[in-house]
Amino acid sequence: MAQDTNPVETAVSRALRENLERIQKTTDELHHAVNDVVAACSSNKATHALPPLVRAQTAAASLSAALDVLTRFVAVSLQPGPRSALETQIASLISTAAVPAAPEPQRPEPSIPVPKASAPAPAPALAPPVAPPPPAPPVAAPEPVEAELELQAEPAPPAHVPAPVMAEAEPEFEGDFDVNRLSSEEQELHRRANRVAKVSMQDIKMLRPEQVRLGREKKDLCIRLKDDIEKAHREYDRRFKPIMDHPVDYFYRWMVEILADGDPHALGEYPYATPQHR
Repeated sequence: MAQDTNPVETAVSRALRENLERIQKTTDELHHAVNDVVAACSSNKATHALPPLVRAQTAAASLSAALDVLTRFVAVSLQPGPRSALETQIASLISTAAVPAAPEPQRPEPSIPVPKASAPAPAPALAPPVAPPPPAPPVAAPEPVEAELELQAEPAPPAHVPAPVMAEAEPEFEGDFDVNRLSSEEQELHRRANRVAKVSMQDIKMLRPEQVRLGREKKDLCIRLKDDIEKAHREYDRRFKPIMDHPVDYFYRWMVEILADGDPHALGEYPYATPQHR
């Protein structure tokens, strides 16, 4: 009789469900890394694109290895054809295994009473009945084999370790300004401006760590890093001029967060007009 459920197919389905979240997480990491690469292309130095490129390469290699393992696993496990000896044995044991009935308790035979008047020779004591040896324990049917698939492929670590990237915060707006009320094109400009400004400040911090440290101590970051800041601001103004009059300044915001470590006084005199000073 054909089996309604195949243990191997059940195990494969379970392994696929358990690894969907890992594949989705790796895909999201690759998407964010590619967006960082696009944002880094605004810089005139090729070295600025190296950190996001390394992260994108790592995520892509991990995703490729995971999908390759998953494809081979499903193809080998579910290929049509006769069942293997192990699968046949498992199905047979599951269908024929039954719990044996418990043996009936055996009562000892009653002894024959002897009249005291006759006082015959004492009868030999009856040997207690020998209980039959207990039945051998039944062979338990093995549980279906559950394939556990590990899809977290670990690619070789990159030769260059990128600088730590701060978690990207949601843009904050003053007053009643809400970016969701804008058109889809303007919303996309706001997202790109936020990312480009963040990447520009991270590049300056990575390339000029000593100047950033001294600028924080002397509270003259805008003067000490004037050339780098002006170059980044020209590119920022050129790409996002249509939204420069909106009441939000991502360039100033990420200068405070990344270069000044959250202290706006460390910038000194901010040389650009901005609607948002915190």
